Amino acid sequence: MARDSSMRSIPRTTTRLSSGTVFKGKMKFTDSVSIGGRFEGEIRSSGFLYIEEGAEVHADVFAETVIIAGTVRGSVLATARLEMLSTGRIYGDVKASKLRIADGVVFEGKCRMLRNADAVDIFAAPVEQLKEGTPRVVSS
Repeated sequence: MARDSSMRSIPRTTTRLSSGTVFKGKMKFTDSVSIGGRFEGEIRSSGFLYIEEGAEVHADVFAETVIIAGTVRGSVLATARLEMLSTGRIYGDVKASKLRIADGVVFEGKCRMLRNADAVDIFAAPVEQLKEGTPRVVSS
């Protein structure tokens, strides 16, 4: 199988939940995480999240950068960038300031682009407010 050309853009992650891992709950991190197994719950990060090919994520995801090669069932808010690789499957609404979708992606949901992503504080806003698309703005 040919590798997706956008694989070169995936940075190295500091933490990895491998393919045999099953995790349920709330995950918060500031650096980078790669999920290769199954995760259910909620993910909040000011860093980078990579969902590997074959991974199953049933969660609402709020992160700075998200790259999806596996399956996500839930909403995704990416304040910097959201990239869907050719093997990615997303069943839920997405919001991002930058969006890249490869050929072959399965996407069932709505997409909204963030206008002032630098002002979004994903750790301070309630989940319902993030889902509605009106996150709390950080004042300068």
